[in-house]
Amino acid sequence: MNDRPGRNDPCWCGSGKKYKKCHAGADGKKTQLKPKKKLFRNPLLLDEAERECMRRACKVNASLLDHLRPHVVAGVTTNELDRIAAEYTREHGHTGACLGYRGYPKTICTSINEVICHGIPEDRALVDGDIVNVDCTTIVDGWHGDQSETFLIGDVSDEARQLVQVTFDSLYLAIDALTPGCSINDIGRTITRYAEDRGYSVVRDYQGHGIGRKFHQKPDVLHYPERSQESVALPPGICFTVEPMLNVGTYKTELDSKDGWTVRTLDRSLSAQFEHTVLMTETGPEIMTWTENGPRPGHTF
Repeated sequence: MNDRPGRNDPCWCGSGKKYKKCHAGADGKKTQLKPKKKLFRNPLLLDEAERECMRRACKVNASLLDHLRPHVVAGVTTNELDRIAAEYTREHGHTGACLGYRGYPKTICTSINEVICHGIPEDRALVDGDIVNVDCTTIVDGWHGDQSETFLIGDVSDEARQLVQVTFDSLYLAIDALTPGCSINDIGRTITRYAEDRGYSVVRDYQGHGIGRKFHQKPDVLHYPERSQESVALPPGICFTVEPMLNVGTYKTELDSKDGWTVRTLDRSLSAQFEHTVLMTETGPEIMTWTENGPRPGHTF
């Protein structure tokens, strides 16, 4: 690899650190990069009719999250939230994408406090001081709308509130940084700079993804910069999720060995997440999963 910066030069990832203090060690373990053509083959570029299909799926999914919103309060069980989501989805003639996906047993994911993602709804009631991420995906005429939001339950700690605020802001900063054809690393660079400057870690084991007729497809949308992803572009017509997961403590994770789904912070510190489905258009990114009643950019928790 002959394009590395000098050891005392700024690192290629944009962290602001010297290369020797940042990615030099990891890069030294790589003998060569894969050819660019192998990084991202045959992206699904949507035409205008297909974009409209995605807009409809995302609008339906956003309406589901708004329907759940008044119910996400102290005293409700996450099983009850799942029941409400399943009932709403059926009544509107659509399908919950999570239910049965690779054996997942519920319609939505509910991740509380130290749970990073994929928390399975259960009989545990939400209590004052909790934070909970509600993640829902709906299939509408074969197309997937996907998003999540972290809710504050009652009087939460300053630590929890600040974590949620920074995670929320990092989502919109990352989307704002995108332009047609830009590198997918622009997402990871933006989120990592913002989060780490404020003392939070960025989860690396789970990321966003391409989306359309399939729930999960290329490209992988990392929330931290990775040298091999620098050449992966986001051309007009590509649809993907941006879903930063930030932790108060370590970025390291632990998968529940019993249920095979629930992912927790290794040190059991708090974690928060926000997610939107985004379409790259000829003029820039379009957020497709706007809710009518949810927080908008600039919101203060």
